[in-house]
Amino acid sequence: RFPKKEIKLAVHVEDKPRQAEQVKEAKEHPVPIDPHFLLTDAVPETVHIGTLPPLHFLNETVFEQTAPEREDKEKILSRTLQQKSDLISGVYEGGLKVWECTYDLLKLIEKDTETFGNKRILDLGCGAGLLGILALKRGARGVHFQDYNSTVIEQLTVPTVILNCQDDDVNSEDENGIGKVQKKSDCVTTDNKDSKDGNPPQKKRAIDPTLHTLSAKCRFFSGDWSTFLPLLLKETPPLKYDIIFTSETIYNADYYPSLHDTLQELLAPKGLVYLATKSHYFGVGGGLHLFETFVEKRGIFSVDHLWDGEEGLQRHIVSLKFKQTKH
Repeated sequence: RFPKKEIKLAVHVEDKPRQAEQVKEAKEHPVPIDPHFLLTDAVPETVHIGTLPPLHFLNETVFEQTAPEREDKEKILSRTLQQKSDLISGVYEGGLKVWECTYDLLKLIEKDTETFGNKRILDLGCGAGLLGILALKRGARGVHFQDYNSTVIEQLTVPTVILNCQDDDVNSEDENGIGKVQKKSDCVTTDNKDSKDGNPPQKKRAIDPTLHTLSAKCRFFSGDWSTFLPLLLKETPPLKYDIIFTSETIYNADYYPSLHDTLQELLAPKGLVYLATKSHYFGVGGGLHLFETFVEKRGIFSVDHLWDGEEGLQRHIVSLKFKQTKH
């Protein structure tokens, strides 16, 4: 079972509309030269769901307790603590928390036994990135992670990917299918002690495979969707994803146009969007019915309900795919 967590709804949302200067410019975050440095003093939690491989992530409380010592140019750690909020619109979009609907989607994937073999994946609004990490562990060709805040990407997403790379077998092929299967012993570092045979210490040798896996298969982005999409559209050839995961991202109807545009432009012609959400987000106004109405008016995607939870605040998982076009 996954750990039980107290889920707090957003209690503070800035009412004023987002101004142009508030839109966060998108950027790509390079993989650190020594990614293991990010795991110094890390305190991970582990999610166990059925037959899925164990998934590790850094608990949100660790960030709260170590906020004064962390580099945080966006000041999201101090502001969320001061305002006791999980969401400050246009400033912090909740990426440090693993939300309920992510667990729902992981359960559905476990039930459907999706393997992701040779598929390109986008984890949109990724937070810790557990959905993308599962796809990585199950043979995805490449996984790209995106979150609104650069602090979330640098201090949560990248370290969490590294944690999970160390733990399990990860296919280290690049996106062209060239490479090898990386054994667990290749990923796990050991104490940095001199070897009796005079070879370099094992820790120094072990860093390279993990770095290769991250560099070859993973990319990390931050920023507003309205600037993230143009950044990716500059790629040659254009990036298209077989599967796009997005969990708890439709809480604010103001974001629907940029979210819809992103899905429309980046989803492969026969691709599938998995959207996990609550029925309604109190205090913010968004929810599934409102988003489905928006999608229907656009006329681009069909929406299918994959799972509907009836307990407590209703939660749902739906899929989006392109409508059949007439030739």
